[in-house]
Amino acid sequence: MTLSATEKARVLLQKQLDSAKTQTERNQLGQFATPIALATDIIESAQALLPSDCKIRFLDPAFGTGSFYSALLHQFPLSQIASAVGYEIDPHYGDEARKLWKNTLLQLHIADFLIATPPNFNEAKANLLICNPPYIRHHHLSKEKKMWLQRTTEQTAGIKLSGLAGIYGYFMCISDAWIAPGGLAGWLIPSGFMDVNYGQQIKDYLLNNVTLLRVHRFTPNDVQFKDALVSSAFLWLRKAKPPEIHAVEFTYGGSLAAPNYKELIPVEVLRHTAKWTQFGLVSSSRNSDSQLLLLSATTSSSKSLPVLGNSNSKVESLKLKVLFTIKRGLATGANHFFVLTQEQVDQYKLPVEFLKPILPSPRYLTVDEIEADCVGNPLRERQLFLLTCYLPEDEVKAKYQNLWNYLQLGVETGINHRYLCRHRSPWYSQENRPPSPFLCTYMGRQDTSRGKPFRFILNHSRATATNVYLMLYPKPALEKALSHKPERLKQVWQALNQISDETLMGEGRVYGGGLHKLEPKELGLAIVPSAVLADFSY
Repeated sequence: MTLSATEKARVLLQKQLDSAKTQTERNQLGQFATPIALATDIIESAQALLPSDCKIRFLDPAFGTGSFYSALLHQFPLSQIASAVGYEIDPHYGDEARKLWKNTLLQLHIADFLIATPPNFNEAKANLLICNPPYIRHHHLSKEKKMWLQRTTEQTAGIKLSGLAGIYGYFMCISDAWIAPGGLAGWLIPSGFMDVNYGQQIKDYLLNNVTLLRVHRFTPNDVQFKDALVSSAFLWLRKAKPPEIHAVEFTYGGSLAAPNYKELIPVEVLRHTAKWTQFGLVSSSRNSDSQLLLLSATTSSSKSLPVLGNSNSKVESLKLKVLFTIKRGLATGANHFFVLTQEQVDQYKLPVEFLKPILPSPRYLTVDEIEADCVGNPLRERQLFLLTCYLPEDEVKAKYQNLWNYLQLGVETGINHRYLCRHRSPWYSQENRPPSPFLCTYMGRQDTSRGKPFRFILNHSRATATNVYLMLYPKPALEKALSHKPERLKQVWQALNQISDETLMGEGRVYGGGLHKLEPKELGLAIVPSAVLADFSY
């Protein structure tokens, strides 16, 4: 794209203003500017949604230096722009932006949009709002401000957001009062709300208070903000109640103008689907409750939707949570101190009764099937051991001098005062995580030599694992079947490996840079496509 002289000046100004602040300062205020190429893509997308003769009343509640406004001036004729209003809370950016745009029709307020008073008349409200709200997580909001924001969003939009919601949720709900009926709003926000419990209220707002038109999710590796590792999404919505029958366009990858994938999802499907990030990804192997809802919603009314979660249904019987109790591996609080090599065990002469075999991090585990020696230790060149002891300190000191000496090294370096350690009694004891025959890696990326973000491990040893693994403990029916026929262990493992990457990624969550994670409950929702496990579910 060809940049105007003013846009070139704005880009240079943005760099200068950013460099005058530390990364910590910008993180606290969530200041991550929108690249002009993305801003232009968004404005071009708006053109396709607005009537050609529409007189635009533009609003940007988190203006910065004005990348959206710059793109607006570049894409629309001045005769079509009736007004343009911006809010910027930080004078560091706002004062300079005022100087930059002083000869245009922009009214830029150096103020906090969240406490500003919206116009009283619809004719003065925006019909095109585009915003990249500050990326401020709830940890950085004081209790008092959070409570005020919750009250305000409830009064404005009828939605009380979770205390875990980021500030972008409050921007969306409070801006509801600033948009004219039928007006268009575009939001560039983190995609995390689609998958987490605290995002449910935001999804309720999008499904019930407005008409959600489109959700575009950028690929995790395509981080939109180079200085903020966050997976982003862009939402178009219209200030109007959704029609009785309505479908939302979900797109993924590429640009808004040319996405890699797209899919229409009925609103009723979205109402019954916990994780929205699975949509827009074209995959013949996707197998989820939402597919059944999609089929039902497109062939019948919402009143006849199937009741999911019935333990007698085939869908439910093949969910991993029916077959396994799934837990995160143990968290030691200091792996370098509690996870020891054989050389370290020998060096400090630690008593064997306080040592348990433990698996290494997945990056150091080169095989997916772990064989064991005659005493159950993993057959590996470099064995690791977990130090754990439940005896009180006075007894350790009296009976196990070598162990006592080693523990004093932890005291000298402050390990006993670390968060997890100081909440354990004694501080050198570990939570109980028996070995499990099946494990799944907790996080991973697709762009590795394996090309898979998650691995299922078959563990024949008595080694436990740290919290970089999910541990799958067979429930009674499956455990009984395996005890009668141990050879079925491999059958179960093979069935687990038949779960597609798309299914696992759809149940989990993704972060900027392409890092995928799975929590125990999320893995429990994954469905095994193989009939091998069906006989073990009851």
